[in-house]
Amino acid sequence: MDNFRLILLMSLAAVLFLIYQAWMEDYGRQQAAPQTAAQSAPGQPAKSADAATSLAPGDEPARPTDAPDAPPAHPASAGSVSPLEGGAASVQPGSATTSVVTVKTDVLRAEIATRGGTIQSLWLKDYAADADRPEVPLQLLKPDAPNMFIVQSGLLGGGDVTVPTHEADFTAAQSAFQLADGDDQLVVELVWRGDSGLEVIKRYRFERGSYLVHAEQHIDNNTGAPTAVRNYDQLQRTELVDPNKSSFIHTYTGAVYYGPEEKYKKETFKEMTKRPLDVSITGGWIAMIQHYFMAAWIPQPDEPQTFYSKVVGDGRYIIGQYSPAVTIPAGGSHTFENRLFVGPKLQDQLDQIAPGLELAVDYGWLTILAKPIFWLLELIHSLVGNWGWAIIILTILIKAAFYKLSETSYKSMANMRKLAPRLKALKDRYGDDKERMNQAMMELYKKEKINPLGGCLPILVQIPVFIALYWVLLESVELRHAPFILWIDNLTAPDPWFVLPVIMGVSMFVQQKLNPPPPDPMQEKIFMALPFVFTVFFAFFPAGLVLYWTVNQLLSITQQWYITRQIEKAEAAKHKA
Repeated sequence: MDNFRLILLMSLAAVLFLIYQAWMEDYGRQQAAPQTAAQSAPGQPAKSADAATSLAPGDEPARPTDAPDAPPAHPASAGSVSPLEGGAASVQPGSATTSVVTVKTDVLRAEIATRGGTIQSLWLKDYAADADRPEVPLQLLKPDAPNMFIVQSGLLGGGDVTVPTHEADFTAAQSAFQLADGDDQLVVELVWRGDSGLEVIKRYRFERGSYLVHAEQHIDNNTGAPTAVRNYDQLQRTELVDPNKSSFIHTYTGAVYYGPEEKYKKETFKEMTKRPLDVSITGGWIAMIQHYFMAAWIPQPDEPQTFYSKVVGDGRYIIGQYSPAVTIPAGGSHTFENRLFVGPKLQDQLDQIAPGLELAVDYGWLTILAKPIFWLLELIHSLVGNWGWAIIILTILIKAAFYKLSETSYKSMANMRKLAPRLKALKDRYGDDKERMNQAMMELYKKEKINPLGGCLPILVQIPVFIALYWVLLESVELRHAPFILWIDNLTAPDPWFVLPVIMGVSMFVQQKLNPPPPDPMQEKIFMALPFVFTVFFAFFPAGLVLYWTVNQLLSITQQWYITRQIEKAEAAKHKA
């Protein structure tokens, strides 16, 4: 730390952080929502008005409480194949066998159930599930608990004409689709035909190198009468269960939405349980996010949508959107177009897809500082090709930017260090008379023209930068599993050998020796113990953050030693003269 005041501030922050983590563990997790009487039996279409909602021509869309429910997802049958193999069937209790259509591109592999055209499974080929098993791809979407996460869409309305919800059975021309060499896109179509003559084609268009999927629901009205329908899209998931999650680090998992007026807002699972979301927005989007990854529905920017949320049985949470009613004349057709992003929270890509989508990289209240810090870090990485060296260079640049502010603090510390013997003499003179002791100290500071708080402001200015960098290193998927050198093969995980935390603790101890000792012996003992406390504390932090703090400490020691030595030399020359 730069001085004792910063140590105290960081100690307070550490205590508050641990209290917050303990509170999150005790009260932050929501219990599974109870099974409601209206919930349909597993595998059967919902009997409530939710799934049976019809919309006659000219009717207004139902409120979010009438938004479509979702049936429980069921695991694939024992006969399903490996995630990297061909198609398989999943069996749902109480229903006929549901086919699964497999889709492979250069960056992902997906399984789309013919029931509802639901994207029930999705693996990210370029992202490992675990740093120790790089050959196993991360599964982001999953149809069964724990960590159930699926993407659904459908239609509502039609009056007396049946329309396909996410419960309807579609058919596909083939069971497997793969992006061919030389092709830039892959189109997957699922078809539903109603008894009345309505035909719906659910179309997904995947693109090479992209996690953005173009989704369409094309409707041909061959019923002989006008039909009013609306489109809905939703994301359904359970809470995230991660047995390897550190108790020292909390990241947000839940729903978010964005609009030009609403801006970026979180819709927590707890809030969903208390009240459903009901807001009309044009030019926004909805998403379910977790650490590093997300799924988002992005409607057409000029088409108004109503965003809704629901809590259904077995602890499943839904955020969705539905469009205004569209009346399709007899013999006519209409296409609902949306975009679906399912993948890593890569900031450069999110920024180009939709306004505000990059805010899903949750830097918290210090986003205004974190974004330029990440931009600079990414720029440095593009030059050196290693995130660890990029952090070191960024630390040097930040230290250079705050050099003058740090210099003010270190000069104050050096001047205070000169007064240490005289302050100790005052302590011996006045003993336990704290009032007279403090009065004498203030007179001494005034006589020597020293402001004991002169180093506080420079340090306080740097604290937000440290916190912003913490969130950059914690939230940026670009750094996930990134190696540095030697034993540090993952900058987003703690140092496996605790070398960096130990170096950081030693450097903190050395810097304390450069600071003036406190006149109170008890305070001196407490300060001497802090390096050990922070060594243990930082042992659980990401190695990238500890790397930044260690390099910052070493640079601070060098700067403080140099300034202290210059002041001591000037003082010695003054006495000689």
